[in-house]
Amino acid sequence: MDKEKMRFGTKVIHAGLEPDSATGAVMTPIYQTSTYHQKTPGEHKGFAYSRTSNPTRKALENNLAALENGKFGMCFGSGLAAIDAAIKLLKSGDEVISTDDLYGGTYRIFTQIFEPFGIKFKFVPMNDMAQIEAAITSNTKMIWVETPTNPMMNIIDIAAVSAIAKKHRVLLAVDNTFATPYLQTPLDLGADIVMHSLTKYLGGHSDVVMGALVCKDAVLAERLYFIQNSSGAVCGPQDSFLVLRGIKTLHLRMQRHCENGKVIANYLKSHPKVAGVFWPGFEDHPNHEIAKKQMCDFGGMISFTLKGDLQEEAYKVMSSFRVFTLAESLGGVESLICHPASMTHAAIPKEQRQKSGVLDSMIRLSVGVEDISDLLEDIEFALNQI
Repeated sequence: MDKEKMRFGTKVIHAGLEPDSATGAVMTPIYQTSTYHQKTPGEHKGFAYSRTSNPTRKALENNLAALENGKFGMCFGSGLAAIDAAIKLLKSGDEVISTDDLYGGTYRIFTQIFEPFGIKFKFVPMNDMAQIEAAITSNTKMIWVETPTNPMMNIIDIAAVSAIAKKHRVLLAVDNTFATPYLQTPLDLGADIVMHSLTKYLGGHSDVVMGALVCKDAVLAERLYFIQNSSGAVCGPQDSFLVLRGIKTLHLRMQRHCENGKVIANYLKSHPKVAGVFWPGFEDHPNHEIAKKQMCDFGGMISFTLKGDLQEEAYKVMSSFRVFTLAESLGGVESLICHPASMTHAAIPKEQRQKSGVLDSMIRLSVGVEDISDLLEDIEFALNQI
């Protein structure tokens, strides 16, 4: 069957993958090798050195490209390494417009690594298309979108931003980590590049760190492959195998993440100790209609704030969970809880964090696939400690 005609649940298992040509192995082997035999100089079987390409990594890259309805995939040693490669498409004097509600690691690499090299970054509220367009100058070369955003769960209209990007002939890159291709496919909405932290939902088991980029355009892909090979921030075959294995259950896991997330979001919204809940599935979410249009469900990421906005109480709540684990990261089968202000977004100055809504009492949940009754009991117990 043509991979483009496969439905998603079939794609995750089969797209871009074939039984091993040497042995017939159904699962992609782990090609734990750095180099490959050449019959004569330059005459080989498609692989010469594993920084450039490795059969296990290549199988994963092909699978990711198919899931995002793209044509070219490239994998890196982390999500930030993937972002690093994307920004290396630019040069000194170029400008990037990004959302003012952004993952702290992305903000850090933008402002502390690339700004000193002369690339300028502007952070604007991307629920307002007029502000995006007003920020564009002749030096603007890329718009960087994250949707849903981390941790405010804001929804950005990818198709609308794409129209602006095409009008001004700038690249549009979308961080699709929170949604995954199960919920939305940004390339279909006009994006040029999709970025993933594969560490999260696509790997799905909190046992690997990896990132990826996917695109459709062959010229753009050639530039990105050149950067991948030249900079060398690639992942190993063992990690590639683990992510391939994780992806095979992505559709099943995401369905449960979404189901559990909906129940917990509604529970928190009615809780007397909770001030606000941030989840795009609520009808009163500022961009709920956009979420309905570009996503097929609303995900398992939820942020909430406590009444009184006291960091001490947030710490007490987070330290009281028994099923949720207090830890960095997200997207694994297990439920995680974190404090954005002091953990994932600590690199962002406090004034800017609070301006975008990241308060000291904000708690972020990555809702796992456990029994929903146990998760609800755990939340109730923790909130009862304040």
